[in-house]
Amino acid sequence: MPVMEADKTDTIRAEELKFQANEAFKAHKYAQAIDLYTQAIELNGQNAVYWANRAFAHTKLEEYGSAIQDASKAIEIDPKYSKGYYRRGAAFLAMGKLKEALKDFQQLKKICPNDPDAAKKLKECEKAVMKLKFEEAISVPESEKRSVADSIDFHLIDVEPKYTGAKIEGDVVTLDFVKKMIDDFKNQKSLHKRYAFQIVLQVREIMRALPSLVDINIPEGRHLTVCGDVHGQFYDLLNIFELNGLPSDENPYLFNGDFVDRGSFSVEVILTLFAFKCMSPSAMHLSRGNHESKSMNKIYGFEGEVRSKLNETFVELFAEVFCSLPLAYVLNEKVFVAHGGLFSVDGVKLSDIRAIDRFCEPPEEGLMCEILWSDPQPNPGRGPSKRGVGLAFGADVTKRFLQENNLDLIVRSHEVKDEGYEIEHDGKLITVFSAPNYCDQMGNKGAFIRFEAPDMKPNIVTFSAVPHPDVKPMAYANNFYRMFQ
Repeated sequence: MPVMEADKTDTIRAEELKFQANEAFKAHKYAQAIDLYTQAIELNGQNAVYWANRAFAHTKLEEYGSAIQDASKAIEIDPKYSKGYYRRGAAFLAMGKLKEALKDFQQLKKICPNDPDAAKKLKECEKAVMKLKFEEAISVPESEKRSVADSIDFHLIDVEPKYTGAKIEGDVVTLDFVKKMIDDFKNQKSLHKRYAFQIVLQVREIMRALPSLVDINIPEGRHLTVCGDVHGQFYDLLNIFELNGLPSDENPYLFNGDFVDRGSFSVEVILTLFAFKCMSPSAMHLSRGNHESKSMNKIYGFEGEVRSKLNETFVELFAEVFCSLPLAYVLNEKVFVAHGGLFSVDGVKLSDIRAIDRFCEPPEEGLMCEILWSDPQPNPGRGPSKRGVGLAFGADVTKRFLQENNLDLIVRSHEVKDEGYEIEHDGKLITVFSAPNYCDQMGNKGAFIRFEAPDMKPNIVTFSAVPHPDVKPMAYANNFYRMFQ
């Protein structure tokens, strides 16, 4: 539909809406800002600023696909509008698409040849692309790669006499050890690398033995708690345990992906979750999220944090262990739990998910990509993803998947929700997100869901953020990526 020239009244009203949208943006109310920018666009669709501003708000909600579309529209309206290229370049960067980002920053520099900030962004992007090309040139094909785990013998690592932190006696991770480790982490002390290696290697063995879809049986009268994204918010993770009890065989948890990145206590989070898995495999279940991947960890802080708190070998080891995490769980043959969502085709059976060869980095399409990245949408059918990866799926898609697999409910995570959760698709789909005040700025609550057998009705508990030491989100991310956050 062609965009008509706005009349004077519409133009004035659109400017008022833009002002309101800007105020909502400043208050971190990004969804509200998007709605107001949309209303401004409906009144005057030929103003490039509205499109670029809405792109920025989409970026804040990690809707990078929508951000790219909006920034492209701003550029189409005004090919000399520098912010259009800046917003699109930043969105490409956030998706790890460095080469596409570079083109936009080159264009930005042409439009603003004397702007030192534009020159700096271009230079940093060029360096990042060169580094990527170098890494690609020296990379070993997957088929020839040896496991980094094979080169590690933690028994040979000495523990210095001055080390006073948590220690694993022998090969068994005990509750006393985990409590002491958590206490040390709370006080910003680190775990000795010997014990960190021991935990991560042990989890690797446990996870590798599991199928890609795991069935969990919760006996009558017992329960299981499902948590969503934690994103390196260690002190909020401890608050979950404070509210709902420590993991144990009698009080099991399923953490539904995105344990790391964004928050700057990701190492503490992952070692805590992994230690509980070692202590009692049936007390802690872990599914893979889209952030359990090299490309995300490189951008959003986990890789840098691991280098800073542990070492380079751990970067490789965590990447390998993340590839062994299951993709989905089914609770009592009734509740399907996966990080992202459903698929671009109908007829996907649980046996198809169980058969996915998951021991790799997430591909850019197919069942594994979609289960990690997809989101529900209010409209029926399927649509493009706001994120630029995966897809959006409607209530009819959810209903068919549940019917075909004789299930009652889908629980997924992956999206910030103001109340920590959202019930959609006629009550058949629940999003749960467990990182309150996400990135120290979203103001959202966190939530977890407790299922009790045999009825398996979801009991949702919400909670607010707790204080943490003054370490900003993304503190360990590469400066280049941080400048665009």
